[in-house]
Amino acid sequence: MKSNELIQFFDGGIEPELEQLGGKGASLVSMTAAGMPVPPGFVVTCSLFDEFMAAHNLHEKVQEALKGLDPEDVDEVEAISKKVREKILSAPVPPASSELTRQAHQDLMDRFDAPVPVAVRSSATAEDLPDASFAGQQDTYLWLEGFDTVGEHIRKCWASLYTARAILYRLKNNIPDEGLSMAVVVQKMVNAKVSGVAMTLDPATGDRSKITVDSSYGVGEMVVSGQVTPDNIMVDKVTMGLVSEHIGDKHAELVPDLGAKTLIEKEVSAERRAVRSLNDEELTQVATMAKRAEKHYGCPQDIEWALDADLPDGENLLLLQSRPETVHSAKAPATKPVSTGGYAANLTGAGGSVGAFALSSITSAFIKN
Repeated sequence: MKSNELIQFFDGGIEPELEQLGGKGASLVSMTAAGMPVPPGFVVTCSLFDEFMAAHNLHEKVQEALKGLDPEDVDEVEAISKKVREKILSAPVPPASSELTRQAHQDLMDRFDAPVPVAVRSSATAEDLPDASFAGQQDTYLWLEGFDTVGEHIRKCWASLYTARAILYRLKNNIPDEGLSMAVVVQKMVNAKVSGVAMTLDPATGDRSKITVDSSYGVGEMVVSGQVTPDNIMVDKVTMGLVSEHIGDKHAELVPDLGAKTLIEKEVSAERRAVRSLNDEELTQVATMAKRAEKHYGCPQDIEWALDADLPDGENLLLLQSRPETVHSAKAPATKPVSTGGYAANLTGAGGSVGAFALSSITSAFIKN
C-alpha cells in the first residue's frame, strides 16, 4: 500500500505537513526522511479523521457543545468532555476508511517476519509547536496487537482530542477549537531495555552548551509519570565530556510480558539501581543523536529515545520523537552553566518542557487498557 491522502507512511516520500499529520506525525516523517533511526509506521491523517467527523456531522455538534465553556468550571468541562467523547466513540467509522487503515496495518506487519505490537499515538495539529507545550494533552497506547485492537485505539485517540485536560489547555492558552484536527500515529513498538529523554540545553538555566539526559530501565512512561527517579546526566555539547551525573533510584521498570501480550511493572534489583542505566558509549550515542536532531530542526530539541533489546548493540538506539524545547528556546543562551540539581524535578515543571514528552499521557491511558 502506498501513501495517500488518508494514510501516509513515514517513509512514503511525503511532505511533513502539520495540517495533515499533526505535530508528532510530521516530526516522525521529517526525521525518517533525514535518515534518523525512527521505528517504521504510518499516520492515519487528519483528512481521514475529518471525513469520519463529517460523516456524522460531529464537528458542528462538538462546537455547539463547547460553546461558552468556562475554563474555571472544571465540573462542567468534565461533563461536556464525556459527552463529546462518547459521541466519537459510538459513531461507526466509514467502511472504506476502516479498510484503508486495516490494509495499512497489514502492510506494516508484512515488513517483519512475524506480527509485531505497535504503539498508537495521538498527533494533534496544535501540538509540538515551538510556542506551545501541547504534547501529552491527548492519549498514547502501547503494546497493541491485531487490527481490531489497533482500530479501537485509533478512535480512542480521536476522542482524546476532547479530554477535559485538552479542552482546558486550549481554553487557557487561547487555542481555538475551530479547524483543530487529529492525526494518529501507528508505529512499531520498541522493546525498550533503557529509555528516556534528552534536551539539547540545561533546562534549569537554558545553557545551550550542554545536553541533559534522563534515563531509566524499561519503557519511559515510569519516568514521566514520576513513578521512578531516573539517572540524570549532563554532558558538554562540544566535547561530550561528562559535566555532572546523579544516579537515580530506578526501583521499577515497565517491560513486556510476551505471554500476556502487555507491559508489566517489574522491580529492579538493588545492583542495577546502583549503577547508571546508560554506559559511556550509549550516553555518547544519545547525546550525539540529540545534537543531530537539533541541527536538523535548527533549534533546541526535547527528544524521546529508547535502546531496543531486540537489536544489536551499536544499532539499537532509536529516536521516538523530537520536538522544540519551549521554555528557554526563545531566550538568549545562558552564559554561566549551572547543574540541574536533579532533572526529574523538571518533568512536571512550568511549560512542560520535559513533561511534553510524548509518553506523558500514558499513565492513565495504559492503566485503563
